[in-house]
Amino acid sequence: MKISHTAKGYFLAFVSVIAVSNVYIFSKAALKEVSLPQFGVYWFAFGLLWIVLYKLFRGSFAHLRKLSVRQYGILVFLGIIEVLSTYFFFKAIYTISNPAIVSFIGNISPALIITLSFFVLKETFNKLEFLGMLLALFGAFIISYKGGSLDQVFIDGAQYIVYSGLFGAINAVIIKIHIQKIPPQIFTLSRTTFLLIFSIIALWYMGLDLKISISAFKNIFVGSILGPFLTVIAGYLALQYIPLSRKAIIGSTRGVFVLIGAYLYFGNFPGTITLIGGFISIIGVLLIGIGKLKK
Repeated sequence: MKISHTAKGYFLAFVSVIAVSNVYIFSKAALKEVSLPQFGVYWFAFGLLWIVLYKLFRGSFAHLRKLSVRQYGILVFLGIIEVLSTYFFFKAIYTISNPAIVSFIGNISPALIITLSFFVLKETFNKLEFLGMLLALFGAFIISYKGGSLDQVFIDGAQYIVYSGLFGAINAVIIKIHIQKIPPQIFTLSRTTFLLIFSIIALWYMGLDLKISISAFKNIFVGSILGPFLTVIAGYLALQYIPLSRKAIIGSTRGVFVLIGAYLYFGNFPGTITLIGGFISIIGVLLIGIGKLKK
């Protein structure tokens, strides 16, 4: 039975969701024991190894020689944007105690991506989708809000998720524009290489060494397969078959998987307010999906 391109896109997007959900868990476990630069060097070194092995298996290194100077420039620009987005993402994981909270607040990312897609890619959305976007943002606000003085309105770490989402939206839209001419494996290789270089520079600048515990090493090893490799490869491949906004919508369901994983792995369950905000954001995502179906 022949599988349609759309079905392939949804399947790959779902694989990416499952993989990235586990990234929250394994990265949080590792970051409890190591610094961000140490984590980054091991995480992205392993990630680069898996990508190189994958490319050798597929024989796709020939694509590098076919890229134009302009396309290499795009990869450099995306590498810088990706460093900023990924740094703030793991900074949020490091700062916020429960990775499920990071995931729930991260539901603002689809709203940012869809908004940017509307202006740049001309991908339209209807009133139901717009309502869903508002609910996703409102849910994230409920989770983040803690009251107090103006400079302490939101929980510490929420700002990093916003920064990561903004840079991630820019990155996703640029990739969508060029995904047909630059293979997904090249984007993945470039991304991981830039992140590894940045981590090595940070490690050297902070005067840290590479000595870490066995348990942290195990968590990084497993997480690197799911994160820098499987999540990114599956996510980029999905963009070849489905619109960016739909991939973003599917990606928003990761909060449920992270919630379950955080409870099973850490015995850590969010409070009532966090759960209410999280499920409001998920309802928002569902409304966006229903709006897509109506179109």
